[in-house]
Amino acid sequence: MNKQTFVYKKKKNCSIKADIYLNFKNNSSIIIFIHGGALIWDSRESIIPEQIELYNEAGFSVISIDYRLAPETKLEEIIKDIYDAIKWIKQNIEPEKIAIVGSSAGGFLSLLTGSFDIKPKAIVSFYGYGDIIADWYCKPSFFYCQKPLVSKEEAYSFINKGVISEGSTERIQYYLYCRQNGIWTSEVSGYDILSYREKLKEFCPIYNINKDYPPTLLLHGDEDTDVPYKQSVVMANKLQTMGIESKLITLKGKNHAFDYDMKDKQVILAFEEVLSFLKEHIK
Repeated sequence: MNKQTFVYKKKKNCSIKADIYLNFKNNSSIIIFIHGGALIWDSRESIIPEQIELYNEAGFSVISIDYRLAPETKLEEIIKDIYDAIKWIKQNIEPEKIAIVGSSAGGFLSLLTGSFDIKPKAIVSFYGYGDIIADWYCKPSFFYCQKPLVSKEEAYSFINKGVISEGSTERIQYYLYCRQNGIWTSEVSGYDILSYREKLKEFCPIYNINKDYPPTLLLHGDEDTDVPYKQSVVMANKLQTMGIESKLITLKGKNHAFDYDMKDKQVILAFEEVLSFLKEHIK
């Protein structure tokens, strides 16, 4: 698999990178992939190789991007990284058409790109979310509270003093602390949920859908224990209400990160629909 790595942005001694997997027969149609990890951990390298192959074989080039991670960098600046990545790709790769694909927190960021002034032609959200001021993220999670409680001291022992754009899975402990205390939104945004509710709506895709929002495909397992399935349901309903071309694919009995099992029959069928959607809108 041919890969080229570029630095698309530098900030406070942090080089923010993008991995480019070109389809040499046709690099005019590009998928920008945004990784998950609750905005706290992971990197561009977490993209699943089988998915890159599927996209390349279907005629798409893939660019998997990093962005600065929370809580060292707050949400407003993270969103700027995504914007700057799209801008850099347009200026340096010069694709004719761009789609944004993201999973989990990457799905959330993907949905936010629909409100940018430089919009993708299409968005695909794997178990993403549109509302970060809803109870699921702002109150203690029943699911995560059943796990061993993480103290504040332990949680912050995994956080760096400097800015980073690649984070180890050890940082999940900080995420558990946030979910067990219902403080993820305030921790990653830097805004108190009660005092800055209206400000935080600016970072919620569901409150920023307009008539120019791109066609959107949502995929979610109905037994997701991390991001509630309802998040994609309400996002799909809002898109339809606003007259935006959209579809929700429900994977029965599937949990979070279902797409890591690329041999599962439901997942195979779901990706057939993803490729069909992308071919319709960016190829």
